[in-house]
Amino acid sequence: MLMKKISRRSFLAAMAVLAASGLSGCAGSADNGLQIIRIGHNQSTNHPTHTGLLAFESFIEEKLGDKYDVQIFPSELLGSQNEMVQLTQTGAITFCVASNSLLETFSQNYTLFNLPYLFSSAEAYHAAMDDPEVVGPIFESTKQAGFEAVTWLDAGTRNFYTIKTPINTLADLKGLKIRVQQSPTNVRMMDLLGGSATPMGFGDVYTALQAQMLDGAENNELALTDNGHGDVCKYYSYTMHQMIPDILIGNLGFMEDLSAEERAIFDEGFEIVNQTQRDAWGDAVEAAKDKAQNEQGVNFIYPDITPFQEAVAPMHEEMLAQYPDLAPIYERIQAYNAEYEA
Repeated sequence: MLMKKISRRSFLAAMAVLAASGLSGCAGSADNGLQIIRIGHNQSTNHPTHTGLLAFESFIEEKLGDKYDVQIFPSELLGSQNEMVQLTQTGAITFCVASNSLLETFSQNYTLFNLPYLFSSAEAYHAAMDDPEVVGPIFESTKQAGFEAVTWLDAGTRNFYTIKTPINTLADLKGLKIRVQQSPTNVRMMDLLGGSATPMGFGDVYTALQAQMLDGAENNELALTDNGHGDVCKYYSYTMHQMIPDILIGNLGFMEDLSAEERAIFDEGFEIVNQTQRDAWGDAVEAAKDKAQNEQGVNFIYPDITPFQEAVAPMHEEMLAQYPDLAPIYERIQAYNAEYEA
């Protein structure tokens, strides 16, 4: 297992944000004596992830409001995803939402979900992620790093979007500087696709696109509208190269200190986050596509994805050779792919 320790610089930077919010310290209490549960994420208040977390807040405070005060911090108010994960390790915040790609740097097991074209369809993706035999060994693999995954959130399908060059074929990616999530798997993917991978925190992408330090990025449709990327990038190509979940993680010390009764309530709350977020996802994607096309002038492109699949196919064998313990989970996913074909 690979684990990453918090850097002093990152810790101090994010703690400055907490202090500015009047929330210094690692185990805060509200003025009314309730224990504060801080939850950070990098999306806007319009995003399905925030909607799911609001439902979690309501449920926990309804059931355990005499003990806990749940506070949600959107839009990277508590720092970048990487900083929030590190603060969750220390207990400075209780929960955060992180992309599976980032978690690869904390546990090699998460590499599996980052593989391009791992899932044959959205149905196969959802079925696999709902299977405890698939997610269990991966979700529990970061306990030694001080946190555990408690549920997954739908982040849709990742596709390429660009400023000037529409991606109609694999050759169109050649030499383009494309922002990718901060994981070795994503860098390798771009190398095989012919692009120039530029790992970068999500909060920095808009400015980099605007300054044309990047030629494009890759993400789901909500990045166009919720984060304004469609104001700069006018071509969105459905390469459908990844279905990478976002993961809600919790500080291990907090989770282990819960009584059995409290843990059962929190587990129910995690299910509420998952279902509420997923229920909101489809409508949010359709609304984003409509706004991007009709208000931002984004052109949607549907290339033949076969050449893209063939280009990155070696990554599957490379992953299995490097991490043979993940083979049974990989094969279980293939069974879902056969059941829910594209």
